[in-house]
Amino acid sequence: MEHLEHPERPRPSGGPAERPDDGSGPQAYGSPPPPEARTATAPTPATASASPDPATAAITAAYRVISRPLGRILPALSELLAGPVPHLAAAELSTHCSYAPFKTYGPEPVTARLTHADLAPLLASGVAGRPWQGTLRLAGADRPVLAVRSDATPRGAVLVLVREEGAAPVDAGALALAQALWDLVTAHYERLAAEAVPGALTRSLTAAGTRSRVLAELGEDQAATLTGLLGVLRSRRLDDGAARAAAVELTVAKLVELRARTERDQDIAEEAADQAFERLADSLRPLVRYNPVRLELAGPDDARLLPAGLADTARAVARSVLLTVLEQDRVGRVQVGWRIDGEELRVTVRDDGPGELSARALAPARVAERLDVLGGRIDLDAVPGWGTTVTAALPLRTTTPHPDPAPSPLTTLGERELEVLTRLARGHRNRAIAEELHISESTVKFHVANILTKLGVGSRGEAAALYHAAA
Repeated sequence: MEHLEHPERPRPSGGPAERPDDGSGPQAYGSPPPPEARTATAPTPATASASPDPATAAITAAYRVISRPLGRILPALSELLAGPVPHLAAAELSTHCSYAPFKTYGPEPVTARLTHADLAPLLASGVAGRPWQGTLRLAGADRPVLAVRSDATPRGAVLVLVREEGAAPVDAGALALAQALWDLVTAHYERLAAEAVPGALTRSLTAAGTRSRVLAELGEDQAATLTGLLGVLRSRRLDDGAARAAAVELTVAKLVELRARTERDQDIAEEAADQAFERLADSLRPLVRYNPVRLELAGPDDARLLPAGLADTARAVARSVLLTVLEQDRVGRVQVGWRIDGEELRVTVRDDGPGELSARALAPARVAERLDVLGGRIDLDAVPGWGTTVTAALPLRTTTPHPDPAPSPLTTLGERELEVLTRLARGHRNRAIAEELHISESTVKFHVANILTKLGVGSRGEAAALYHAAA
């Protein structure tokens, strides 16, 4: 885990070198300053002739926190809270951000072992507005913590301050301060997420899409491996020793295949159809090696180049359907085939089972969603007593027979603005909207002004009419 020193504090001798931060990057930061160097309020500006009153100091301090780049907000918040809530390290789990939802700040012995999983239960069980103090098993030790949850973002966010052993409980005033600051920070996060600048939004969406694809592929690989292992363990043709040896062989082969595929996929942009099917065949054979089901493979006699994304989708669909088919009783034979028919790649999985498979059985594998992304479709033909045939068709080229409809004007609005507009269109006044969304009335007015500007209308009534027309 990489650590960065705070930019306003000299780097300790021998510490890690400082690196510039683009506002979305590193997930871990340097250590908080020593207690004597920390303060709960921002320094008085040099131009001020007298110390500001407490309210002004608090507002100035809060402003200094949220005005930092995204990657520097947690360190600034930690240092601001170090006076009223002394702590060793800070961590946050903020669901608004797909790029780096989990961040830490503090000394490496503590933060290096903190994980997303440590904070997830606190996010799930915490109550907004009611900070929790207690002892948790974190970073390999029982540590006192203060957990503060905010619901200023739709799925919530949690701040955890890791405290020293034997630290005195935090008083009510400090708890209220921590809650107010975290609500302010998360509301700021939500605004940035709802109205993200193109660069940050693109980076976050790309990260989310990549993460989703990788998780889906890992899940399929794991399911395929486990299915193969179950086939070994259930086989009546193998004794215990032979079953163990076969299971080890299967697992090692799968690990080698995964590593090789990772290296290979980094450079592949297109694949020949016959070679792409061979890769599928290699991944399917272990699933039935020790299974009484006979697997028949019928690949295309065609070396036409397929886009890598299309080939990956075709393999994923075939494997997902096969795994679903193998869960049926009384299946003795399954045929998996690919065929290029005109401008379509057709993936077929046919079994001789009970013929009772339904489209609902394929839903958990998200087969239809995968195909829909590439403009594909799926057909299922089940004949009781005769078996089931599942056919997926993927177009080799994307075509647009009709011009796309004009985009809805509502697409220019952020998530929070849409929430405000929805209520505005129902005839709710600003005060009612503020109460429903747990924001101030002035914030609602700010959103309404933005909505009118973005939609190019001059009144709330016109904005409501546009909403109803697009809904």
